[in-house]
Amino acid sequence: MASSDLEQLCSHVNEKIGNIKKTLSLRNCGQEPTLKTVLNKIGDEIIVINELLNELELEIQYQEQTNNSLKELCESLEEDYKDVEHLKENIPSHLPQVTVTQSWYMKSRLTYDQINDVIKEINKAVISKYKILHQPKKSMNSVTRNLYHRFIDEETKDTKGRYFIVEADIKEFTTLKADKKFHVLLNILRHCRRLSEVRGGGLTRYVIT
Repeated sequence: MASSDLEQLCSHVNEKIGNIKKTLSLRNCGQEPTLKTVLNKIGDEIIVINELLNELELEIQYQEQTNNSLKELCESLEEDYKDVEHLKENIPSHLPQVTVTQSWYMKSRLTYDQINDVIKEINKAVISKYKILHQPKKSMNSVTRNLYHRFIDEETKDTKGRYFIVEADIKEFTTLKADKKFHVLLNILRHCRRLSEVRGGGLTRYVIT
């Protein structure tokens, strides 16, 4: 609100207050029927004054909020400016260049088909192992019973309730060779979070995740 508008509003308020004073001085005259119309008009003027005062109060509150917001904005801009100046003064003279390197599993020249074949063989080993673990003991021959006891001995608290195999299972149930390429493939599966390792007792357990 402009200062001229405020002055005009104050002048208007003063004028209305003057009318109120006149009304009070003529209160006794209000008993006369001929003056009731004048008094009713003055009452309406008082209501208008009250509304104007409410509008003035709201305008003052709005101006205060605007000033506070502008102050906060200025403080924020000053902090940002200081940060920029600090970065400008402390920027390194040389920044290292980012280079793109070939993934380690791409260097191994492995194909998706090879990886999928290994996954199938691992699944085959898992199914064969846990088929034995769920087989009734009475139906087991000596070879199967020995495998069963080995599976139980390889269990740990970290593998409880989880499916896992070891290298001996790969040799027992698949045609895969536990060579360097095989371990590279296991690292790929671990990198892709298809496998995790649990070590202990000189044995590495490959847990299906």
